[in-house]
Amino acid sequence: MDDILQEFLAESWENLGQLDSEIVELEKDPQNAELIASIFRTIHTIKGTCGFLGLSNLGAVAHSAENVLGKMRERMLEVSPGAISLVLEAIDRIKELLQGLEATGEEPKTDHSTLTLMLDELANLATAAPASTPQQSSPAPPIADETEENTVATQVDEDPVSEQSLKDVVESTESEAVVIAETNSEVLAEPADLSAPAAADEGAVRSSKVSVADLSIRVNVNVVDSLMNLVGELVLTRNQLLQLARGDEESKYAAPITHLNRVTTDLQEGVMKTRMQPIGNAWNKLPRLVRDLSQVTNKHIELVMTGAETELDRTVLDAIKDPLTHMVRNSADHGIETADVRKAAGKSESGTIHLNAYHEGGHVIIEIQDDGAGISRERVLKKAISQGLIKEADAPHVTDSHVFSMIFQAGFSTAEQVSSISGRGVGMDVVRTQIEKIGGTVDLASKMGKGTTVRIKIPLTLAIVSALVLESGSQPFAIPQLGVVELVRLSAEDCKKIETIHDKKVFRLRDRLLPLVHLNEVLQLEEDTPEDDDLHDTNIVVVQVGEDQFGLIVSRIFDTEEIVVKPVGRLLKNIGLYQGTTILGDGRVVMILDVGGIFNQCGGSSAHSQSVAEETTTSSDRDTISMLLFGVKDNVTMAVPLSLVARLEEFPLESIELNGDRKVVQYRDNLLPLLSIEGAGYGGGEPVDPQPVIVFSENNRSMGLMVNEIKDIIDEQLVIRMQSDRPGVLGTAIIGKNAIDVIDTQYYVTRSTPNWFEKVEDKKTFRVLIVDDSMFFRQLVSTALETEGYTVVSRDSCISAVELLEKDSRFHAVITDLDLPMMDGFEFCEWLKSQESTQEMNVIALTSANSSTDQSRARDAGFDEFLVKFNSHELISCLDESFARSKYKTGVNA
Repeated sequence: MDDILQEFLAESWENLGQLDSEIVELEKDPQNAELIASIFRTIHTIKGTCGFLGLSNLGAVAHSAENVLGKMRERMLEVSPGAISLVLEAIDRIKELLQGLEATGEEPKTDHSTLTLMLDELANLATAAPASTPQQSSPAPPIADETEENTVATQVDEDPVSEQSLKDVVESTESEAVVIAETNSEVLAEPADLSAPAAADEGAVRSSKVSVADLSIRVNVNVVDSLMNLVGELVLTRNQLLQLARGDEESKYAAPITHLNRVTTDLQEGVMKTRMQPIGNAWNKLPRLVRDLSQVTNKHIELVMTGAETELDRTVLDAIKDPLTHMVRNSADHGIETADVRKAAGKSESGTIHLNAYHEGGHVIIEIQDDGAGISRERVLKKAISQGLIKEADAPHVTDSHVFSMIFQAGFSTAEQVSSISGRGVGMDVVRTQIEKIGGTVDLASKMGKGTTVRIKIPLTLAIVSALVLESGSQPFAIPQLGVVELVRLSAEDCKKIETIHDKKVFRLRDRLLPLVHLNEVLQLEEDTPEDDDLHDTNIVVVQVGEDQFGLIVSRIFDTEEIVVKPVGRLLKNIGLYQGTTILGDGRVVMILDVGGIFNQCGGSSAHSQSVAEETTTSSDRDTISMLLFGVKDNVTMAVPLSLVARLEEFPLESIELNGDRKVVQYRDNLLPLLSIEGAGYGGGEPVDPQPVIVFSENNRSMGLMVNEIKDIIDEQLVIRMQSDRPGVLGTAIIGKNAIDVIDTQYYVTRSTPNWFEKVEDKKTFRVLIVDDSMFFRQLVSTALETEGYTVVSRDSCISAVELLEKDSRFHAVITDLDLPMMDGFEFCEWLKSQESTQEMNVIALTSANSSTDQSRARDAGFDEFLVKFNSHELISCLDESFARSKYKTGVNA
């Protein structure tokens, strides 16, 4: 079943679950406006989504029921037993249609015209009746058939509507609803015809399917935690069995162990998904906290949160809630200045606290940054000396990072006054204690007058990850594969290309300088260096730390293995080179390396890499470039400038799929299109397994060129000696004393992606706020807009949206439904247009109620656009125009 349809069914069943009881409660309390509004919104949501999904039959029933409920909400129709019976009957029909849709994937074609006609007549009579007419029920004969219904409708159109005529119709519909319900009961009560195989099969299929509403259950967190621990032990046992099986391929246990491996892998992935939650769940209370702090301190403070979708293990998420609260509280009290102080310093009167979360090398990084006054190094140092934490003689030589680390000492505070918010000497020590309990670290950096940044680094704890096992100094170690970019093996001859610049070893990897680090030197281990070291290859593990890459030189590289990460012990926590420990399949206990800690300890930085690059560039021969040589069929060698190549990969033939007439392979969470060299196609020669592929990338676009083998890299002057008229070939050059064809890379990338060189508009700066009380619809619109590149934030009510905009008004467009609780879309738009900070926003009404009355009210309220749910092309076109206007204004102002 389509994912969108699945979401629609899940949300519809959830809403309908409470609808029966709400309608019965409404019958007891007809004057309950909130109850009527809630029922109306539920049916309204179902109807609106039906239009998008093309469910005309279901949409017609929901639309007619919505009309009646709308008249009740507007006090034009009394909440009578007859009207309630009709609405309940409509809900039953909606449930039947949903059941059929869920069972077959297609909307049932049953006829509900009689019911919808009765609902429509009731709504029309209520519209025609005077608003002040008291509507009370009295007995009346039931409507016998459709002819009598038409007669009543005609009589109403010809004659003035009287109080008695409305009574008659209401009571008539009540009687008819009873007749319909009884008929349905009789049909359901009839025994199935067992002689009809089709009917029996259909019943079997229906009974075998599980309702979408039954697809989710609540499970105690302790059960999930216990299950996670058991899966961890199972993974360790699996690893040990795999290790034993590798030594005996003919063993009778090989097949069941392989099956156990697959089942364990699927099980661990499923369990880990149940524990992952977005970090935004820990940030929910912070906007309210900052708002209250702003009022208490009389400061203007804005809270900006990015990366809320970054997922964490639930245990880690719970552990960081209190530390985050402490740090945000400190930023508001100590960091952000009052408006007059900020204005005198040339800053904006409103201060900003920025929360950011992202993944980095197998860790989750959380940054809390404010643009306040910063922390005085001198005051902290003076306090540390007075408390005996730093010797006065050492003070001139102490680094800033060490001075600021004193803030995390218990009882340490530089606050001159103790307030109800902070400054009591507690808080930051609690932060460090809580973070260290889960194996993390916390650092603080500050600049006077600029602000303070607290950086929390949370390692992988109690999680199962894929890791690369390697050896250095005769000791095994593991590196989370998430931080490994690639593996490089240098022959003894290529090792001579390792250069030394500023006492640092570097290697030119594809025209990019790669700083190198001997792992055994960092860990202070003795390396077993053979006497004939010059004849041995060198193994380099290229790892990523933030925006930087560096290479770890190790003695041996083994294999990847699923490991259970355990936190390091207290004695090793402060070393900063390890992020955990684990047990390998052969029973050995190994340390998991922290590549970020290694990088920092070696003094690695972007500035260093840049200086190395600049020096090497000036000293290198700029007339030569590196050429990648590769082979195609019939032993033909071709070349491509190495600087154009993003990566070299090998894919098993079985992983290459056909998508229509194109070859693709699943690659880095995406699909990589594959092409063959023309004239030497993949299908023209013997298949190569694994298939070598040259990958070209630019921005978010990638494609792969399939070749027979990767031969060599040669530095040569690229001079095309003979032009070519063959497609895909620039010409022939002399490379390595041989005449070699140089491919036309542009030819292949544009064949793969015709719009490869078209400029991609950066729409991420254009922020859109979506307001709708349907979670399904919010996700539907968000997905459509995020696919187009827009940055999207959503809220479930106008009240919540107002609270957000009062703190962060940096939105370019607002999309809102009109019918919302407490504050509707019309009132919300009027508020937006009345505020100086939001009146320039493009406000779009997106509603299923496409009436001229609503359109008129929308214009009066100040809406810029009025769109009907949900034409994604129309909405995106509207936003694209707004985006273009915003770019023009920015250019003019600049």
